[in-house]
Amino acid sequence: MLKLIPIILLLLTWFMGSAQTTVSGKVRDTKGRLVNGASIAIKDSYDGGTSDSTGNYRFKTTEKGEQTLLVTSIGFKLYEQKINLAGSALTLDIVLKEEPNELTAVVITAGSFEASDTKRTTVLNPIDIVTTASANADITSAIKTLPGAQQVGESEGLFVRGGTAQETKVFIDGTLVNNFFFSSVPDIAQRGRFSPFIFKGTVFSSGGYSALYGQALSSALILESIDLPDQTSASVGVSTVGLNAGYQELSKNKKSSWGFNYSYTNLFAYFALIKQRVDNFRNPEFHNSDFNFRIKTSKTGMLKFYGYFNYSQLGVRRTDIDSAGLKNAFGLKNLNVYANLSWKEKIGKKWHLYLGTSYSDNTDKINNQLQNLNNEPQQITVDPYGGKEFQVKSYGSLATIKTVLERRLYGLSAIRLGGEYMYFKDRTDFSNQFVPKSIANADDHFKAAFAETDLYITNDLAAKIGGRVEHSSQLDKANVAPRVSLAYKVGAKAQASLAYGIFYQKPEKDYYLRGYSFNDLAYTKATHYIANYQKVSKDYTLRVEAFYKKYDELTKTFTSKGSNVIDSVGGGGYGDAKGIEFFWRDRKSLKNVDYWISYSYLDTKRDYLNYPHAIQPNFAAKHTASLVVKKFVTKLKTQFNGSYTFASGRPYYNIRYDNGSAKFVIADQGKTIPYHSMSFSVNYLPTIGNTKTKNFTVWVFSVNNVIGNNQVFGYNYSANGARKEAIVPTAKRFFFLGCFLSFGVDRSEDVINSNL
Repeated sequence: MLKLIPIILLLLTWFMGSAQTTVSGKVRDTKGRLVNGASIAIKDSYDGGTSDSTGNYRFKTTEKGEQTLLVTSIGFKLYEQKINLAGSALTLDIVLKEEPNELTAVVITAGSFEASDTKRTTVLNPIDIVTTASANADITSAIKTLPGAQQVGESEGLFVRGGTAQETKVFIDGTLVNNFFFSSVPDIAQRGRFSPFIFKGTVFSSGGYSALYGQALSSALILESIDLPDQTSASVGVSTVGLNAGYQELSKNKKSSWGFNYSYTNLFAYFALIKQRVDNFRNPEFHNSDFNFRIKTSKTGMLKFYGYFNYSQLGVRRTDIDSAGLKNAFGLKNLNVYANLSWKEKIGKKWHLYLGTSYSDNTDKINNQLQNLNNEPQQITVDPYGGKEFQVKSYGSLATIKTVLERRLYGLSAIRLGGEYMYFKDRTDFSNQFVPKSIANADDHFKAAFAETDLYITNDLAAKIGGRVEHSSQLDKANVAPRVSLAYKVGAKAQASLAYGIFYQKPEKDYYLRGYSFNDLAYTKATHYIANYQKVSKDYTLRVEAFYKKYDELTKTFTSKGSNVIDSVGGGGYGDAKGIEFFWRDRKSLKNVDYWISYSYLDTKRDYLNYPHAIQPNFAAKHTASLVVKKFVTKLKTQFNGSYTFASGRPYYNIRYDNGSAKFVIADQGKTIPYHSMSFSVNYLPTIGNTKTKNFTVWVFSVNNVIGNNQVFGYNYSANGARKEAIVPTAKRFFFLGCFLSFGVDRSEDVINSNL
């Protein structure tokens, strides 16, 4: 019997071998490239193999009949195919389709600059903003170094691609911010209210932005607030313009936090040292405070609250353009409150919910008084002085709620849908020596629904398709706004994008609050066409973008009195804007140097307000360029920052009503001198305490317009048009010196790493 065992085993081996089927072939991707390491197996069995470095695979199976072949490989979609195993050898070549993933997939970039925790290599993060020499830690001032943004120094806001500042809107955690900037002062630009350090993500879209956002004709600045802090910390700061302090508490289980900040700004001491071109009879004074809490509601959920409070006042006295013996004393007091509550949560395996609500309340008390050379009040009733003395109380609030549902489809593909409701309530109380009191109200119930899908066909090809439907009770009209973007990878870390979209915006509230009659006001409309090429790596960013934008139904102003006094508004305005933009950022070529260069060419005309025909608007320059350079000296723990900005001359006009032709005409026009500004700053990061203590100190010194170039932003005209005065900065240079300390958080590594 023992002698028969080898013979029996040999027979069994021969029998089993004759019952096996050999399966072999080659594995490639859709571009014909060989795929190694792919796993090939018969479903519900242990039979299978792996492709080698040449893409070949080979294995034997004892399975019979109709079976399912499964092929898997990282970065590719699951491959399934029915096969018939009949004992004879089977040769099967396999083609795998790429599975889009966040590391290798193409992204939609047309019109948008994005920076966030996961995309730090793209453009600007908070450290970039506060270390940009010309920005003075103001978000929008740093954004102005990017292509598309104009250098407008006499008014706050972002002027983008031929659009007004009102055509760019700001969103925090998904909802619209009604008063992002400090209140306007004639011919003096105001900065943004919010610190860049409360945001973890920044998207500056100069056109073609997502269907989730609306009511921005030209551009959107989308900001996302930070989540939980890394640890408990405190901060203190003192500077030439004020004081600040803050505290952030992280719970022991690291699932919640709360914090507050307070700052006081008073320019009394600064103005005493640095002479101003205007007489500040009430020095600018600001009280800012904010409070936040954040709660991790689950492994995937986060509840965030941010509240902000500001009180400010100022007074500016300037000579009256219509008389050398009179002055205008402009006074402003502002009270602003803002609150934002948002919640994100994963629902089931594929759904995500976003729910956000915000409320803002802004009150401006404005008065303007005529005074003589001794600063004494004057009562003058004759034109053109009679209407220059007035009091205005302007009140505005916005309550909004927004919901977005997102469902993952496959890979990175997803669909989003939702809606938002906004209630605008505005009121203006006006009085002067002729009008005891005039009250105007403007309320609007604004509703919108939207849907959008990201479709990743392969790692190399993606599309974003969406649209919005909006309705305004103020206009009693609705609109439909489709938007489409495509992106295709054209090389290693390079891609091309196309975007098309229609964007609508309500006419500004001021037209409803000034007692005008209305001539069929409609949504203003802009149609965007964008072509983009981008190449992004850890060390370099290159973007080239061309655009065309067509305007319809821009607001026009009219007069029925045969004078320069506007008494009615309507639609019918039009225009266009086209151009090309370039951006290059380099972190590697020069040791410890980070620099970027941006250039914009803009050709734009529009017929709006009282323009007699389509002309280049006075806020648009044909050529704008910026150079930003940052050098970190590790041994000195010091960063040197420089920036230079150029803009070609902007047009200016004296548009007046001509009784002979019974229409508005251009009585005088010209171009300002080109804009040049070079700024410089130094950040010194000394160590305080022992090396184990996590503290952070930074000394900041900065100078704007170091060389002292003359800058002219435009001209004001007298009532009869015989005299004009240049609009210039309140001082040639701005100096800043400050020391800021953080206890519990050491951000020095952030500063160093962002510039290496």
